[in-house]
Amino acid sequence: MSSFRLTGRHVAAIFIGFFAIVIAVNMLMASYAIGGFGGTVVDNSYVASQNFNGWLAQARTQDALGWHPQAQMAPDRHLVLTLTGPQNAAVSAIAKHPLGQAADIPLRFTLRADGRYHAITPLPLGRWLVHWLVRANGRDMRFLERQG
Repeated sequence: MSSFRLTGRHVAAIFIGFFAIVIAVNMLMASYAIGGFGGTVVDNSYVASQNFNGWLAQARTQDALGWHPQAQMAPDRHLVLTLTGPQNAAVSAIAKHPLGQAADIPLRFTLRADGRYHAITPLPLGRWLVHWLVRANGRDMRFLERQG
C-alpha cells in the first residue's frame, strides 16, 4: 500500500497547472497568428462581391484571346515567361510576398532570341506571388503565379 494521499492542495495544483498550460499554448498560438498575417485580403468584401461578375467576364474575354503563358524560375532566380500567342508583347510583373512582410518588387522583362521573356533582375530567395501583365495588340492579359 502506498503512503501517498491525494489532498486538496494536490488537486488545486493539478487544476492550476492544467489551465496554465492551456493559457500558455493559446497565447503562443495567438502571437504566431498575429505575427504571420500581413493584412487584409480585400478592404470591403461587399464591394468585392459586387465586382465578381465583372471579373468573370474579364476572365472569359482573356481566355478567348488564346494566349498561353508559362512562367518558370531559372536557376539564377530570374523569371522566364514562355508566351504562346502574340508577338512582341510588353511583359511586366510585380512580385509580392504572400504575407506582405517584404516590399513589392516590380519586374521588367526583355524578349530574347529564343522567343522567351527574361526578367532583368532576379527575385530574392523566398516565396512570391507574381502578378503578371502581358499587353499586345491593344489587349491585356493578367495572371497570377506562385514562385519560390
